[in-house]
Amino acid sequence: MKKILVSECLYGGRIVRYDGGEVPENDARFLKWKAEGRLVPICPEVFGGLPIPRPDSQRVGDKVLTGTGKDVTKEYTSGATETLRLAQEHDVVFAIMKQDSPSCGSKFIYDGTFTDTKKEGQGLAVEYLRNADFKVFSEDDLDEAERLLAK
Repeated sequence: MKKILVSECLYGGRIVRYDGGEVPENDARFLKWKAEGRLVPICPEVFGGLPIPRPDSQRVGDKVLTGTGKDVTKEYTSGATETLRLAQEHDVVFAIMKQDSPSCGSKFIYDGTFTDTKKEGQGLAVEYLRNADFKVFSEDDLDEAERLLAK
């Protein structure tokens, strides 16, 4: 069975988001893939050793910083490395990652000013996945993901 790596906050069942909130994906296709056992959930930030909840963080150049300026790049890098390892171990077809996240954003991320301003960009874990030639979708791209899975 073809596996799909997925942000754990989209997978649901365990609180992993930085703010302690929930954002499970409820699209029928996603739920079908979950029921089939296709989805491999991961939260790069938790795997990197960050707590739940944790301070909001954003990519600022090559670094990831909290709103108070604390450098958490090491934790994000560790989580990105684990994300890539898990994708390779499970030989996933692609990943579906949570948009806007400094780890998982695939099209947009916050711009590092902590003013709720987004810019085109990708999270650190997505960067690692793409550099290893994995296709990455956001939760808004399930039509495209479904087409790829059908091939």
